[in-house]
Amino acid sequence: MANTSAEVLTLLQAGGRVESVDALAALPAAELFGGVIEPLADSFDPALIPAYVDVFSRLMERVAPSYCAARLAERYELLRVSRPMFTPSRVVVLSRVTLGADVAITSTFLAAAMAKWPGVPVVFAGSPKNFELFAGDARVSLLDVRYGRGATLAERLAAGMALAPLLTDEGTLVLDPDSRLSQLGLLPLADVERTLFFESRGVGGPADSLVALARGFVGSAMGVEARPWIQPPAPEWVPAADVAVSFGVGENAAKRVSDAFEYEVVQGLLDRGLKVLLDSGAPGTEEAARAARLEERCRGALFLWSGSFAPFAAAIGRSRLYVGYDSAGQHVAAACGVARVTVFNGFSGERFLARWRPEGAGVSRVLLAGEDVWPAVEAAIL
Repeated sequence: MANTSAEVLTLLQAGGRVESVDALAALPAAELFGGVIEPLADSFDPALIPAYVDVFSRLMERVAPSYCAARLAERYELLRVSRPMFTPSRVVVLSRVTLGADVAITSTFLAAAMAKWPGVPVVFAGSPKNFELFAGDARVSLLDVRYGRGATLAERLAAGMALAPLLTDEGTLVLDPDSRLSQLGLLPLADVERTLFFESRGVGGPADSLVALARGFVGSAMGVEARPWIQPPAPEWVPAADVAVSFGVGENAAKRVSDAFEYEVVQGLLDRGLKVLLDSGAPGTEEAARAARLEERCRGALFLWSGSFAPFAAAIGRSRLYVGYDSAGQHVAAACGVARVTVFNGFSGERFLARWRPEGAGVSRVLLAGEDVWPAVEAAIL
């Protein structure tokens, strides 16, 4: 019997089944999600969706006995093919939780809702931090929902369980772009007949991006054209720069290359007489400390941005070039049509790389990290 998260993942990937989820339910949420749940989703392998549904529905039943695993699985099968046909009085679009996914995917659903029903209120259900990316458009309002990365599975479910009572109105249509708020569709936030669900893990070929798949989905399911966009409020006070740079990797250190590489990128841009704006991340973080060390070491017009992400996103949109790792910045650049150079490292496979590549107007170069990636980055910048 599989005991560790790695053993469970291997078992599921081989087509096996976890007979008891008790040991998984006892794991810290970070290990459960990082070792089992998220790898199942990040593979973008349709064959692993049944394993995800089976394991996670039983975990939900285990920690919240009001749920029945069999009924959750039955509902999920209905949700996959549900295509609501009514005209809503309100549309609620669920956040994908991460900034990059909200730009690449969720923003397309917001745009589709506004195009399909111009006079209907459109609501973004997510955090104020993510909503700020769209707050400059008065047609979109916020339903404040905080998805906590808590220590237990129950804490992770809490945001969706608190949201569900706010979605009971029969006129409310819920657009779910495979959100963690609904635990990728499994958590019953609204009636199936009032939910349009984009199962992003189960569609497309090996080379398709999530941007293209989301656009295709809203086109076929809603009959409208839509694409990623951002509109932060009043960005005029954000420093203008030739190049916007971000070395943020969230909580995934495997996405980084090295201190030396980051110095080569920034100093290489400065040596060409370019003004560089570097996102330093949240104060007190290791990312902020690395940015401060770069500021001390580099020579030239380097400026650090230490505020919230939305104003930095506005700065990306006003720049000539964006350079960074696989993160939210690349999707902002693509949505704004800004030329971009993105370095991918520590990704789970070719399908993951294809899904998360930044797709939009403007020149784009996607590079894979190696022992000496700087020359390739330098050539792409030139």
